[in-house]
Amino acid sequence: MTAVIHPILTDELGERPPLLQVVGASKSFPGVKALQNVRLEVRHNEVLALVGENGAGKSTLMKLLSGIYTPDEGEFFLNGEKLQINNPRHAQELGISIIHQEFNLANDLTVAQNIFIGREPRRAGIFLSERELNQKAQDLFDRLGLALNPRQRVGELTVARQQMVEIAKALSFNAKVLIMDEPTAALNDAEVATLFELIERFTTPETGVIYISHRMDELKVISDRISVLRDGQYIATVDTQATDMTEVISLMVGREITGEARPQGADVRGEVVLSVNGLSTKHLLNDVSFELRRGEILGFAGLMGAGRTEVARAIVGADPKTAGRIELNGTPVQIGSPAIAAGLGIGYLSEDRKALGVLLERDVKENIALGSLPAFASALGFMKTDAIQATAQKQVSALSIKTPSIDQLVKNLSGGNQQKVVIAKWLVKDCDILIFDEPTRGIDVGAKDEIYALLNALAAEGKAIIMISSELPEVLRMSHRIAVMCEGRLNTILDNADATQENIMDYATRARTEGLVTA
Repeated sequence: MTAVIHPILTDELGERPPLLQVVGASKSFPGVKALQNVRLEVRHNEVLALVGENGAGKSTLMKLLSGIYTPDEGEFFLNGEKLQINNPRHAQELGISIIHQEFNLANDLTVAQNIFIGREPRRAGIFLSERELNQKAQDLFDRLGLALNPRQRVGELTVARQQMVEIAKALSFNAKVLIMDEPTAALNDAEVATLFELIERFTTPETGVIYISHRMDELKVISDRISVLRDGQYIATVDTQATDMTEVISLMVGREITGEARPQGADVRGEVVLSVNGLSTKHLLNDVSFELRRGEILGFAGLMGAGRTEVARAIVGADPKTAGRIELNGTPVQIGSPAIAAGLGIGYLSEDRKALGVLLERDVKENIALGSLPAFASALGFMKTDAIQATAQKQVSALSIKTPSIDQLVKNLSGGNQQKVVIAKWLVKDCDILIFDEPTRGIDVGAKDEIYALLNALAAEGKAIIMISSELPEVLRMSHRIAVMCEGRLNTILDNADATQENIMDYATRARTEGLVTA
């Protein structure tokens, strides 16, 4: 269903015009109608959630509002006055600030330099004042309640802390409308709570927020209304508290999504394929021990900085260990690099798939073959292109990767399909152990269901899976057992039947004072 498009001259709750209004926006790219006659209304003192599957047009609409794209058709109004947004800097000057889903940070600059780039304080208008710059950033962090070091280089930060820098940068402008595109994708529950406090402090009778998220549980907490896009068209706007989330999901995807399932029980008496004993690293991990069995999905939960990603990186040799023993199928192994890990049948799917998982400027077939190039080389060193094409086509069909062809550039695929390409790469490598770090980060609810089904199918085939996730409902839905970490230690391993969000958070928020408890 598509609403009739017409300007709303006054806010439905009173005489005041809406804070921001979009009327009849359309945008096309070669061969793609990204937006068609879309409307949107943000009221004063409101958090408006904008939802839709990947490809629904959310990011395109936000890029129109932030001056990155120019609309083919449509009008924009701010406090009732018509806008013409010329470029991103002009949008900021008008009071529209955006936090993009993809980071826009300079890794070699400090946190403070990234936040105030182009706006650095200078002495006598000439000389950069690094001291004043750092103090200005620290004052901002204190006001926002963010635990960031203004002098630290951004490239040294985790994905979650880089996201916090993006948030701080956006809030450093005098914004009237703040657009947040998947702001919590890399944050854990505690950090999400901090972000929500920031949003509540930001929203006033003079400001409003557009909040894009695939996390349905967040919408109930933070938003006042929810607008839905599907296939580049406006579908509906509903009152958050008066609407069940299943109805919102139905509007988004046009089909029912089941989100309350628990995993089928793995045979816990089965074969141990990976054994980790006393794993420690220089900076964080301390005496981490666990076993992973064939056909099992072992979830790792914990707050940001607890050491979940560090466990994965130490196992595959991306980070050096200072102590510990790793065994594969009962045999001790020394893993000095991810390449060695891959040769031993361990595939690591990083939380940052765009930087470390795929080559965005290469096509689907090249990415799928990337981990197994020696297997596709002839005796003379030439690549067997027919074999690569056949293998890629097989994986595209098997994993239902939505792409016009295997020659499509990976950067043009949705987040869910990019993740499937990464999975295909490791399946071609024939890895028996797969480590998924935030496998559904930034992926819509429909694509999440497909990733969940794929992980379950891999486990049923006998693959052993470690799944790291900051979303507790996801951990409970997918994991046969759940390892809970805190401050670099493994506090407990819970059977799924005994696990709840409450007891997982209990173990995740207290330092371990006793031995490991296995429920």
